[in-house]
Amino acid sequence: MSQFSFDPRETTNPGLLPNPFFPESPGTPIYKFPETCRKSYEDMFRGKAEWLPYGIETTVFSPRIVPDNIARGFVIESKPYDVEKYGGPDMFGVKWVYVPMDAGSMEDPNIPPLMDDVNDWKNILKFPDIEEWDWEGSAKENARYLDNGKANMFWLLNGAGFERLISFMGFQDAAVALIDDDQTDALKELLQATTDLAIRIVNKACDTYGDGISGFTYHDDWGSQRDPFFSHDVAEDIFVPYMKQLTDAIKARGKIADLHSCGHIESQIDNIIKAGWQSWTPMPMNDTQKLYRDYGDRIVIGVCGDPVPKDASPELQYQMGAEFAKKFYTPAKPSTASLYSATNMTLEYTRGMYETSRQI
Repeated sequence: MSQFSFDPRETTNPGLLPNPFFPESPGTPIYKFPETCRKSYEDMFRGKAEWLPYGIETTVFSPRIVPDNIARGFVIESKPYDVEKYGGPDMFGVKWVYVPMDAGSMEDPNIPPLMDDVNDWKNILKFPDIEEWDWEGSAKENARYLDNGKANMFWLLNGAGFERLISFMGFQDAAVALIDDDQTDALKELLQATTDLAIRIVNKACDTYGDGISGFTYHDDWGSQRDPFFSHDVAEDIFVPYMKQLTDAIKARGKIADLHSCGHIESQIDNIIKAGWQSWTPMPMNDTQKLYRDYGDRIVIGVCGDPVPKDASPELQYQMGAEFAKKFYTPAKPSTASLYSATNMTLEYTRGMYETSRQI
């Protein structure tokens, strides 16, 4: 139950935060919240959120001390990073090429993958010594950045599962390794090693940034536009046990375990839950509304709202936002408004959603 009654003055003359992904939008409203965004967001996982999160509550933290963030072109911290310096080796020495026009990266196509058989991993892969990274310097430099009243999520960009395996082997050989009995034992040993590394990074980040971070967003894409890359049974056997170790470690430090996994993978939802993830924002080719109805009591789903007509009146926009909150929000079964339906988030839609969730 909320400890703060809704006050209509909360939404009077809101501030506006520019939306970098949709610069044509008026921006994301900043209301006069009854408590910090961080507190309400963290409380969501305890069944006590004060409102339905709509994107203003969290901030990405992707510091440059992690080589993957430079290699992949995704440094987000206190100081801007020179885009021309993006690309290069990740923490395992895999070379990446950053394409500014696409704001994305891929493994250097001119360099062969490190291996084509997982049985060779111990002789080929060199694991990073994370103690060599300048954690102390990063903590000092980002202290003010993290002291922002928001839930700062530390991103584990390349993960420790299928995406990491692809970076070692290329997609084809990585996919074969999942179903090749001759590679299964070695693959599980490798996944244990990469998971152990990810857990060390989690613990080091918690020791370094403390209350400055609320949780971890872990990347591992599991599907294409149409289907998962692998079967339900393969995911359950190969990936879930190691993910569960990681999510257990994250929760043991009092942090949120958030999954980023692209593709049409709604059929893997019970594996995602079994792996211990507390939240997931599915891409819109998944039926996010059904996922919420069926599984929203076990995992926080980022739900895509029904599209708002371009010619919708302010009154209709408000009504649609209010209906979204009524359908997809209670403190005991929360959701977030999916970033993939950001075009819906007009000022009136967002106000309707916020005010209604506060009243609920």
